[in-house]
Amino acid sequence: MGKLALRFIQWLKEGQGQVVLKHLIDELDQQRGHLFGWVPIGLGLGIGLYFHLKVEPSLSILLTFAILGIAASLLVLKSAPSLSPILLLCILCALGFSIAGLRANWVAGPVLEYRYYGPITGRLINIDRSFSDKIRLTLDQVHLDRMAPDKTPKRVRISLHGDQRFITLAPGMTLMTTGHLSQPSGPVEPGGFDFQRHSWFIGLGGLGYTRVPALELRAPEKGSSLAIFRARKAISRGILAGMQGREAGFAAAIAVGDRANLDQETVHALRDTNLAHLLAISGLHMGLLTGFVFTLIRLIFASVPYVALRLPIKKIAASCAMIAAFAYLLMSGASVATERAFIMVMVMLGAILVNRRAISLRAVALAATIVLILRPESLVSPGFQMSFAATTALVAVFGAWRNVRLPETWPRLPKFLQPIIGVAASSAIAGLATAPFGAAHFNQIAQFGLIANLASVPVMGLIVMPGAVLAGCLAPFGGAWIGLWVMKIGISWILSVAEFVAAMDGAVTYIPRPDTAVLPILSLGMLFLIVWRGRVRWLGVGGVMAAILLWFQVERPQMLVSESGNLFGLMSKQGRILSHAKGDGFVASAWPENDGDGLDQSGANNRAGLVTADKVVLAKFGSQKILITRGKYAPEQIAQNCHKATISILAQKAPEVDGCRILGRAELKKLGSLSIKEEKGELVILGAKQATGRRLWTR
Repeated sequence: MGKLALRFIQWLKEGQGQVVLKHLIDELDQQRGHLFGWVPIGLGLGIGLYFHLKVEPSLSILLTFAILGIAASLLVLKSAPSLSPILLLCILCALGFSIAGLRANWVAGPVLEYRYYGPITGRLINIDRSFSDKIRLTLDQVHLDRMAPDKTPKRVRISLHGDQRFITLAPGMTLMTTGHLSQPSGPVEPGGFDFQRHSWFIGLGGLGYTRVPALELRAPEKGSSLAIFRARKAISRGILAGMQGREAGFAAAIAVGDRANLDQETVHALRDTNLAHLLAISGLHMGLLTGFVFTLIRLIFASVPYVALRLPIKKIAASCAMIAAFAYLLMSGASVATERAFIMVMVMLGAILVNRRAISLRAVALAATIVLILRPESLVSPGFQMSFAATTALVAVFGAWRNVRLPETWPRLPKFLQPIIGVAASSAIAGLATAPFGAAHFNQIAQFGLIANLASVPVMGLIVMPGAVLAGCLAPFGGAWIGLWVMKIGISWILSVAEFVAAMDGAVTYIPRPDTAVLPILSLGMLFLIVWRGRVRWLGVGGVMAAILLWFQVERPQMLVSESGNLFGLMSKQGRILSHAKGDGFVASAWPENDGDGLDQSGANNRAGLVTADKVVLAKFGSQKILITRGKYAPEQIAQNCHKATISILAQKAPEVDGCRILGRAELKKLGSLSIKEEKGELVILGAKQATGRRLWTR
């Protein structure tokens, strides 16, 4: 390594190296005045490096790495100012790495170490719905029977099954039940979405369910700690009482972030038409709300000449919009997506207060920087990636278009068409920018999403959000029903559009999950194309093309096994075949989605290709045979049939049988979900925990 460094230094001193160095310095000089856009990119590189590690760095390493990196870079800055942009990027990488590690340690909390069944007591702090469409409760101040306080999770989440008529849920109430809890599960396959990491950063230490009726132990406590949650639920109840039908659940979701009353059919229709972003209180909602308030206040003041001529009405309108944004942040539950949108809006409105351009790449970069410093884990979330991809693309394209000077002989668009063209162009640009991220995370592309958005987003901005503001303003006087009536008209249209477009032939195309390197390469290519100044920027196109090529070459695992050991999926020419028609529902839906296959669990189980006899399932690929069974008598069945297979898998303790390779509960707990393939006649097994490594959230 030292010899290579010396050779590189020597090459730089020689003629060819000097030429390259001069070109590099010239390119860097062109970036002067445009370097701030690289701040979030540098932070993101460091954060991405932290999350990519297989071993958790210690706190001392994090602090030392940051301090020494900054100190060394500052010393070099004085001796080589012409290369300062590159050195500053290194500083930002070091800071991003340290910020991510310190944040992961800061949010650390107890996580269940074993499966728990028994009494569960806790304070209700959130209500939503699970993947199986059951009411789901998040509890804090948790007490578990025979578990020490320092081992008890700070928060747990339980789904309510069975008869739950004996309780009326209220924010802040302390309830008790008897149920099952376990630690958050790892990825459904090696390299997949890491729910353990997600749970770590939101403070969830246990997940489970109960079939026993939940009972109220203590009435909601008085005080301000849950005042906002109570206010949100009160608003949600008011919306549900004043607006009947499926529109009420949609209205509650966009007003206060309460999705407990949304039915799954509506959610699927919105997702299949690329309209699901309307449910997430993010940049669109915050932008529409603050834009409406800003415009309304400015028009009111502008209509009074005496005020308009003497007061800075634009800044007053921006201040009022800031207040509205903060109120919306609180009432929506202050989710990560809403916080991100709030920061972006505050940066842009703040620019108006200091006489700067509100919408610019610098403002977007500042918002991204603040988000990454406060919540570095957002970098790997689809919300962050899609939100900033859309915003950056819109600002870059419209900024470039603003500098275009069309010949005077060209015809001009009529004024009434300009807003329509603007909405269409915005939807198309945002759709193209977010499409690869949506396809990578959700494994599908809504073919007619542009049509659905063109028909729905204007209605959202012109009818639904103004109706929500009107309902909020009239609520103290008993006139909220007027605003709710206006909202319902717009929401009904949006849901009708979603259902109509979702029912069209070919509405959804399923896409296989890309390799983990695809999105970073794609993102860096797109950012380089937008942020860099000069002709060299077109090198970013090469990065984008390389990412797409890598995506097309993705190979899905021949065999996948769930962490529970109760399900496996064999890849065939017709798609993945699942071993069972029921059980491990979330895993069974995720695997076909990751394959780019829209078939459900029952349909995937009906595919031919597996040999089943007496609950024992045998899969063959290449020269390999894998046997799996489940149920009370699984150990005995494995012991009797394991000689027929290369490897046998079961959810219980593995029996010891001479000449058989068996993976049981202990092995699966150590490895996590499995990816199995054949290489050169040998079976290669990779566990999800091996792929993730030894991190804080996997211990």
